[in-house]
Amino acid sequence: MPAFAFSTVAQILSEPGATARLGRLLAERFPQARRPLLVTDAGFLRTGLMEAARADLARCGMADAVFAGVVADPPEHVVLAAVEAARRMDADLVIGFGGGSSMDVAKLVAVLAGSEQPLAAIYGIGNVQGGRLPLVQVPTTAGTGSEVTNIAIVTTGASTKMGVVAPQLYADLAVLDAALTLGLPPKLTAATGIDAMVHAIEATTSRHKKNPLSDALAREALGLLSRNLLPACERGGDLDARQAMLLGACLAGQAFSNAPVAAVHALAYPVGGIFHVPHGLSNSLVLPHVLEFNLPAAASSYAELAAIVAPHASGSEEARARALIAAMQQITRMTGIEASLRQVGIAETDLDRLADEAMLQTRLLGNNPREMTREHARAIYAAAL
Repeated sequence: MPAFAFSTVAQILSEPGATARLGRLLAERFPQARRPLLVTDAGFLRTGLMEAARADLARCGMADAVFAGVVADPPEHVVLAAVEAARRMDADLVIGFGGGSSMDVAKLVAVLAGSEQPLAAIYGIGNVQGGRLPLVQVPTTAGTGSEVTNIAIVTTGASTKMGVVAPQLYADLAVLDAALTLGLPPKLTAATGIDAMVHAIEATTSRHKKNPLSDALAREALGLLSRNLLPACERGGDLDARQAMLLGACLAGQAFSNAPVAAVHALAYPVGGIFHVPHGLSNSLVLPHVLEFNLPAAASSYAELAAIVAPHASGSEEARARALIAAMQQITRMTGIEASLRQVGIAETDLDRLADEAMLQTRLLGNNPREMTREHARAIYAAAL
């Protein structure tokens, strides 16, 4: 039994409709809070799905404000604008409402609003100093698991990204309310769901921090996600399937927050950063090819996961591991999302740049079960083309 440490958020509430009583939940959890800042994006704000929560906040005497300037792959200026919004209103609570981008910005607002540290000083692992404002996360997609991770990703240049990893980024409360996800279109449901499945798969083979607790969470997550992804895509109003997806993404988030992701994400980041492909889809496009590359080092783990995703798989360890890869490819086909890099506008002339950018993701590549060189990365992109 390996020695390990495991960290996660202080409290998780999984309940359809829970955000309609968000004010009462927060009044009980944070009795001194009066000025919450809600961090979200303009698209989600327009849905009106936050209004019940805002009404309950008002009933509980909380004068909220909304920062709706978050965009996908948030650049530094968006983070700084959100921090300034929190300072202007003297926020005493931060609530992330949205997908991974909104929740990541909320984390950074919570740690920077009352701090003199500049954003650039906290990039990397363990560089956040001091405490933070109380932080609540409310995911509106079942994918990133950002509500339970201690990681925030910021776009720092035209296509480069930096991560902030620190224990202060763990929220005080995560609220999983599937009612907020009912309007997600099928392709977005698919891409975010596969993203969560990637988190679970990569956590089980993480080279340095894989542990029994992260493994258990990843397996349970993969079961929930694989059983409910297609029903959630085909019947968008299926509240039970949507809630199961949210819980699966949350469990996968807890797993990879402690046993970090690896080469799938390392190769997906340049696809998203350079070509503005959504993160979940970027992961899905390279996933089967990275799994194939990892087979010599990870066949036993993949064979175990095949029993969850492809329960009828049989034969040798390698055969069952390949059944996992085939099952993930079949899920992609059945959801109808893009399955090749060409379909998102990437050409063979782009592969060298992608490989160069992927090799900069040393934090992620170091977790991969098999060492990856630039030549390997380029070959994987070529296979995904």
